[in-house]
Amino acid sequence: MTEDTGLMQTRFGRYGAWARAADTTRGFARQVEDLGYDALWIGGSPDDDLVLIEGLLDESERIVVVTGVVNMWATDPATLAASYHRLEDRHTGRFVLGIGVGHRERDGEPAIRPYGAVQEFLDGLDTYEVPVERRLLAALGPRMLELAATRTLGAHPYMTTPAHTASARATIGPDAFLAPEQRLVITTDREAAMTVARKHISRYLSIANYRNNFFAMGYSQDDLDGGGSDSLISDLAAIGGPVEALEMVEAHLTAGADHVAIQVFDSSDDERSRGFRALAPLLLRDRS
Repeated sequence: MTEDTGLMQTRFGRYGAWARAADTTRGFARQVEDLGYDALWIGGSPDDDLVLIEGLLDESERIVVVTGVVNMWATDPATLAASYHRLEDRHTGRFVLGIGVGHRERDGEPAIRPYGAVQEFLDGLDTYEVPVERRLLAALGPRMLELAATRTLGAHPYMTTPAHTASARATIGPDAFLAPEQRLVITTDREAAMTVARKHISRYLSIANYRNNFFAMGYSQDDLDGGGSDSLISDLAAIGGPVEALEMVEAHLTAGADHVAIQVFDSSDDERSRGFRALAPLLLRDRS
C-alpha cells in the first residue's frame, strides 16, 4: 500500500451515504456532510461530464464524493479522464472515480464477459493519468475483484451480503480498499419493509452479473423467482429500527470491509435525509 493509497482510504471513514444520481437534489451533499458522514456515493450511472458531481463538491467542503459507478459503456477513457481532472483541479483530493460495466441487457444489448473491456478501459485511464488510488471498480466475482485490487484503489460490490464481503476480502488481500453497498429499510413494520425492499431488489434479479453472483453465493433459481424469496430479500436488505438495521452494516465491517456505502429507504419510499439523520448518531458515536 502506498502512502497516497492509505491516505485516500482513511479519508472515506467507515460509513458513507449512497444515493442514485436521479434522486440527488441540490443541498444533499451539504446535508450528508453536516450529519458527519465522510463520503457520498452517487450511483445510477452519473453522466460522464460529472457536472452533477461537481455541483455536489461545490456545495460541500470536506466530504469525499464517489461515483458508484459511471457506466464505462456510455463513455470513453479520454472523456471521463478530462472530467476527472477538471474536478481534481477544483476540489483537490475530494473526488474518487468509480467505474463499472453497467447493465447492457437493460439497453437492449447482449450481456457479455466484460473482463477484457474493463482492462482496456483502465489502460486508457492510465494513459490519461487518472491515478490508481483515485479510482474504484464495481466488482462481484473473483476475477473482477482481483482486477480492482491490482489496478484501482479497490472494489465497490453492490447488492451483496456480509458473507460475500468476507469472500471478497480473502480474494483481494489485506491492503486493497473494500467498500460494499448495503441497503437499509428503517421501519419496525416488517411486512411494509419487505415490500419496499422487494420493490428495489427485484429489478436486479434478471441481470446476468447479479444472477451469477447470487448463484455463486449459494442461492437457487427459486430464490430469484417471484421478485425474490423472503430469505434472499432479508439477506440483502437490513430491516428494522436504526439499531437493528445497522447490525448488517457492522457485519460487513467485521467481515473485512473498510467502509460501507449505506443506501436508505423507509416504509414510504422517500425521505432519505430523514433516514441518514436517524442513523448518524449511532454510526458516528465513537468519534471524539
